Amino acid sequence: MTMTEAELATLPVSEFAFPGPLRDQLVAAILDGSKTTTASLFEQYQVPGEELPQAARLEAVIDSEGRRVAAIETTQVLVVPLGQVPLEHAIAEGEGYTSVAEWRAGHERFWTSAELATELGHTPQLSDSTMVVLETFRVV
Repeated sequence: MTMTEAELATLPVSEFAFPGPLRDQLVAAILDGSKTTTASLFEQYQVPGEELPQAARLEAVIDSEGRRVAAIETTQVLVVPLGQVPLEHAIAEGEGYTSVAEWRAGHERFWTSAELATELGHTPQLSDSTMVVLETFRVV
């Protein structure tokens, strides 16, 4: 499937991290094909109007300047406890993780960051039983 700029402009937006160096790194990994998965706290979807991602969903990836740089299609969504995230998912995040422990440490830093705490209205308390949304996608 080839996406035209006009079609890309009509898609809902997908944001990876917050604008800045981390988003730039993640978007670059999406564009070069090394990032094919992402993870979110299930709690982030408890905000009114936020729906869990679903397979076949198309979204426009935006960079730190808000430019639509790619379209992605969700191919799989799993909701699992944080303590059960598989190594395959961690590696496919494209951030250089070689273990689930590295992946978890990096994500816990983000999920307890001031920016996400502001968005959620509190700092999440994370444990092995905290539910996370694991999304697999492909660039279209």
